[in-house]
Amino acid sequence: MTPSTTYAYLTTTEVADYLRLKERKVYDLVRQGQIPCTKVTGKLLFPRHSVDLWLMNHLEGDQPSQRPVPRVLAGSQDPLLEWAVRESGSDLAQLCHGSGDGVQRLLGGEAMLAGLHLLDPTSGRYNVPQALGLGGMRDLVIVHWAVRRQGLLLAPGNPAGVGSLAQLAGSGLVVAHRQSGAGAERLLHHLLASAGVAPDALTWAAHPALSEDDLALAIRHGTADAGLGVEAAARRQGLAFVPLHEERFELALRRRSYFEPPVQRLLAFAREARFAERAEALGGYDIGELGAVRYNA
Repeated sequence: MTPSTTYAYLTTTEVADYLRLKERKVYDLVRQGQIPCTKVTGKLLFPRHSVDLWLMNHLEGDQPSQRPVPRVLAGSQDPLLEWAVRESGSDLAQLCHGSGDGVQRLLGGEAMLAGLHLLDPTSGRYNVPQALGLGGMRDLVIVHWAVRRQGLLLAPGNPAGVGSLAQLAGSGLVVAHRQSGAGAERLLHHLLASAGVAPDALTWAAHPALSEDDLALAIRHGTADAGLGVEAAARRQGLAFVPLHEERFELALRRRSYFEPPVQRLLAFAREARFAERAEALGGYDIGELGAVRYNA
């Protein structure tokens, strides 16, 4: 096997061989901040997927001539991501109005990143570019963020004793829901169909919740009795939680944006120990594959 297929991180010698450059040229690129790398105990290591992205980015022509992309994180809200954006000093503005909105903003050049967790019911896979209308983006990259636990958010102590979606049918309990196009809304209807529950058998809240926190607060304040959301949102508001599903939450962006300082600062911060501690404290996250490139057009 070649180093590029064996290891997730390459040494200076291996990356020079992979790129067919002299080692001295690699050191020049590092000194100029041109090639992605990290230093561990004084030794340079090069993440293979980042090197691949860097190489393809340089094959795309005159990048500086392209229209700058606003430093905006759009798409779905995620408690862990929201915290990491602030703590990392990434300088990303957050405009999170659901996965569907994030797709449109990414396509329109209005966002640098889009947080997505859109299930394709046909394949059972998450964030399939063709199913999202992103198949035509020749420079699309999708980076894994976390596997999140989704479930029913219920009033503290779960006084109604709800243990499944089926129990909500005909119960008279008010069910909070997200806006059309949100990943949680798509997942909710998929789970209802899988359970054989017709949507009109539920009593829906009058207005959609526009974020995870809005949905959790509606239940906390008693304007709704139940709703589908992530475990972290339930814990933040002291709500009961019934796990139902595990989903992939990922970040979609253009290839050139991957190398922009806001994105690199965010991903570097996500490798720190206190990030892992925060994920554990929030609950419902598996961050074992964070940073892995899931799709590279």
